[in-house]
Amino acid sequence: MERIWFIVNLIPEGNVLPYGIAADLAGLPGRARYVSRALKLAPQSLALPWHRVINSQGKISFANNTEPFRTQQELLRLEGIEVNAGKISLSQYQWKPDIATLVMTLPF
Repeated sequence: MERIWFIVNLIPEGNVLPYGIAADLAGLPGRARYVSRALKLAPQSLALPWHRVINSQGKISFANNTEPFRTQQELLRLEGIEVNAGKISLSQYQWKPDIATLVMTLPF
């Protein structure tokens, strides 16, 4: 879980990352659902930007009009990310770190 928390903490403000890519970057390919679980179990003291993690279709994964959905949508909008009916443009907002950033930053 610590690898996932590390990756999520790297996502820059104003960017998003799909669960599956977060898993890939953490060295856990195919473990998108594990990313969700890791975020749910993360200590609040980590203050992770969990709201920047979305599904592979560019959507907020919480059910529409629930409190978590509204919270995530508002946090993304506060960072300047356009959210339309729970959908975010991956082509515009997806974080795509370059290899040098990853090699110099990742401790694993």
